[in-house]
Amino acid sequence: MSVLTDDDPIVYLVTQADASAGRGTIEIVEAAIDGGVDVVQLREKNAPARTRYDLGRELRELTAAADVPLIVNDRIDLAIAVDADGVHLGDEDLPVAVAREQLGPDAIVGRSVSTPEAARAAENAGADYLGVGAIYPTDSKDKPPEESDLGPEGIRAVREATDLPLVGIGGIDAENAGDVVAAGAEGIAVISAITQAEDPAAATRDLASAVSQGVAAR
Repeated sequence: MSVLTDDDPIVYLVTQADASAGRGTIEIVEAAIDGGVDVVQLREKNAPARTRYDLGRELRELTAAADVPLIVNDRIDLAIAVDADGVHLGDEDLPVAVAREQLGPDAIVGRSVSTPEAARAAENAGADYLGVGAIYPTDSKDKPPEESDLGPEGIRAVREATDLPLVGIGGIDAENAGDVVAAGAEGIAVISAITQAEDPAAATRDLASAVSQGVAAR
């Protein structure tokens, strides 16, 4: 059921209230949906579990009405609790196979990777898509130096290792999104490029335009 397996380019919003210029996550997501966002991930790394649950229930209602997939970062239990469409996992989270067992065959299970080797392992474990990064330097995630500035070359290397859909993440904006997609990604995932924008709906449209240009440049 996932837009992540479609042929259309992807703009994927990762939420973070403390990076939203004083606005609430619901306000940002509503604007992003108005701008045509394709996927929303509930992140909110610094919020307590109960806060994320309450927010997740609101986001589930909002995204379901717009037919936009809702993904939960890290927490399989929270994805189940809010009836999300899936989960996105990192190196320190439970394995992809556990998520699949808990969420079922129709759930969307994403995995963060930085290398071709990790991409192959995630594909073999049953992931549906890969978040590749950090493509450019970013403050939203601590990464070792060798994983913090992969550039489009990092996308190309992972693209050669797997047929799974790839979403570039890390320091991406409308100026560089096209390069990431031209290198082989199906789309891009962002936090601040939407959450900190003066007009999040317009920012979403600008990102979608850049992604489409990247597809055309392949």
